[in-house]
Amino acid sequence: MSKSLTVVEAKKRMEHYCAYQERCHKEVTQKLRSIGVSWMIIPEIISHLIQENYLNETRFAHHFARGKFRIKKWGKLRIVRELKQRDISEWNIQNALKEIPDEDYQKTFLAVITKFWEANKKLPIAQRKAKVIAALKYRGWELGKLSVVFEQFSEK
Repeated sequence: MSKSLTVVEAKKRMEHYCAYQERCHKEVTQKLRSIGVSWMIIPEIISHLIQENYLNETRFAHHFARGKFRIKKWGKLRIVRELKQRDISEWNIQNALKEIPDEDYQKTFLAVITKFWEANKKLPIAQRKAKVIAALKYRGWELGKLSVVFEQFSEK
């Protein structure tokens, strides 16, 4: 950026950035650095965004967990990992996971398994299981009850 932003301009720009979608502190800090804001005034801008309710990590964590679960079909392990990468507190992470109802979680788990099981019909059973396990691991699903589910699919 050729000219440096004033504090007022940076605040206004970040208000728009945060109003567009929920952001965490780390994303806002990275954005401020990328547009050339001095590291000395970043805390002042972050503080302003929090006071004006543009920035709220609890709200961010809740939106993130719900969205990634419903849209991308991520499991809790992946959601936790991604939130930790964004420096979200353990308290906010645990509260965000409560946004996902257990019944919906189980239904989605079975739907994801079924999708990948059916998508790999032409493969031998062992390879099919490996593909399903790989897909579940990548998406952050717990694999504890998987053997019971595989028994049901093998019988079909």
